[in-house]
Amino acid sequence: MSRLNRKPGRAVLLSGVCFTLLLSAGCGKKPLTEATASIPPLTSPVATATSSAEPTVLLPFRQSLTGLPAADKSLARAVLVTVENSPAARPQTGLDQADLVYEVLAEGEITRFLAIYQSEHPEVIGPVRSMRPYFAEIGVGLGAMLVHAGWSQDGMNMMVKLRADHLDGVYADGATFWRSKDRKAPHNLYTSWEKIQQGAARHNFSSEWTDPILRFGEPEAELTGGAEWLPAPTVSIPYISGYKVSYEYDAKQGLYLRSMAGASHLDKETGKQLTAANLLILEASHKILDNEGRRAVDVNSGGNGYLIQQGKERAITWNREDGVIRVYADGAELPLVPGKTWVQIVPIGTVPVFGQG
Repeated sequence: MSRLNRKPGRAVLLSGVCFTLLLSAGCGKKPLTEATASIPPLTSPVATATSSAEPTVLLPFRQSLTGLPAADKSLARAVLVTVENSPAARPQTGLDQADLVYEVLAEGEITRFLAIYQSEHPEVIGPVRSMRPYFAEIGVGLGAMLVHAGWSQDGMNMMVKLRADHLDGVYADGATFWRSKDRKAPHNLYTSWEKIQQGAARHNFSSEWTDPILRFGEPEAELTGGAEWLPAPTVSIPYISGYKVSYEYDAKQGLYLRSMAGASHLDKETGKQLTAANLLILEASHKILDNEGRRAVDVNSGGNGYLIQQGKERAITWNREDGVIRVYADGAELPLVPGKTWVQIVPIGTVPVFGQG
């Protein structure tokens, strides 16, 4: 089926694949169906081995936000860290250890990352920057603590409205952060999982966390669904030139390799390229609020988009349900591939470019 003839339907119709991602406070509705999934849910321990010569080891749990096998079930409270993406902040540190990363416009055409940590606990995360209202909605919907350096007034108003637990590196919680000497302020503020936990304890924040129960398929399961899935060995998201994002599928790893502004997007500490098992492109309403280019981004009302995994893509619609985003196509729920997920939130009408393979 031609991509030109498969524009997703309106989100209000709720037709489509319902898989659970994570955004923000919910709308209180339940999914339409318990639809049959293309990839069956996990019903037994996950088999894993470090090489073909070694015996298979059955691990009894899956990590909540990645679906990857684990010996123990982590119930650590999730943390959202606002990470800068201006050229002076690159390369960033710790994005490779986030379970989920959202990229969304902040001011003008400048994007920021909302890095969600739960299963991995980085020693360095940053550079950390300021909060926006829709960042807070995404984090609070996950039950996460919010970690940031300053805020817009609308961002603070939203945190107060949502009663968010948050740590601020500019005005209140300096002990949670440090400044590196190899970059100039404000592009040099960093934190760590350990310091975040220490800051949370000082403020008596709750350490309890409710698992959002995301649905994941069996590892290495093949996608099914016929003509709705089209080849997507590459995908480009057309932010402005300095922020243009692209991904290339590595079939050997089963992962998409991320590039930005025409170069591989690397972690500062490890030098390794950032990867994702799942990509989600979501259209959302954007409105510029002031002369600084600050925006209002609607992460509640649903819209059109694409789900991309295992070298293929399909058109979807998304809607808010019980504090998370659910994605629909043909009335069936499609699980995530176990692994990390990157979510690209883009203005309505943004047209991603898919390679044909």
